[in-house]
Amino acid sequence: MKKVLLLLAGFALSGQVMAESVKNPEDPWEGVNRKIFAFNEKVDQYALKPVAKGYKAVTPDPVERGVSRMFANVGEVVNILNDLLQGKFKQAGNDTGRLVINTTIGLVGFFDVAEDFGLPKGDGEDFGQTMGFWGVKPGPYVVIPLFGPMTVRDAPGRVVDRLVNPINEIDHIPTRNRIYGAEVVSLRADLLEAEKLIRGDRYSFIRDAYLQRRKFLEYDGEVEDDFGDYEDF
Repeated sequence: MKKVLLLLAGFALSGQVMAESVKNPEDPWEGVNRKIFAFNEKVDQYALKPVAKGYKAVTPDPVERGVSRMFANVGEVVNILNDLLQGKFKQAGNDTGRLVINTTIGLVGFFDVAEDFGLPKGDGEDFGQTMGFWGVKPGPYVVIPLFGPMTVRDAPGRVVDRLVNPINEIDHIPTRNRIYGAEVVSLRADLLEAEKLIRGDRYSFIRDAYLQRRKFLEYDGEVEDDFGDYEDF
């Protein structure tokens, strides 16, 4: 997770200066998005971030990393489904092996035993990437209240991924909600160190990092440098 966040921050830094000086054509609703972003920031500042800091303060690092790996292990189900939908059968086999080994030997994913078996963790696949694979364009950037940055394509993709997540199959609603809550806190705790890399306009930094990261994932890392494209606007 932290490696991904550092990579994400690097993407944003590479184009931040130019992005701040011109309007980003991928963000035509910037005015509205900034207002929603400001709302989300307040919610994070007064509700989520303090809880994440408290969790990080009282949780030993090995346990914190283990919990993060457990949620990532559950997410392998989503990865496998989208691997198959994109015809990435080798990756589907890798992710299936990871799920089986880490769920059993790795104690429901607390330990990443699969890595030692030669099954490395991938960057992850989701339904937004699957739609991109089949030619659906990302559409404009949008900030959703409480959920944060997305694109018009990725927003419904998030819904599909959530529906196939095994946590969603827990019938006892209070238990399911507590697990989802723990997942959110764990993810937010993972971001505490990475957000220190943010420079300049926070909204632009996060937007550009998100969009660059999504392109990287959609094209499996084979992304051409479009830094010069801003000259056309």
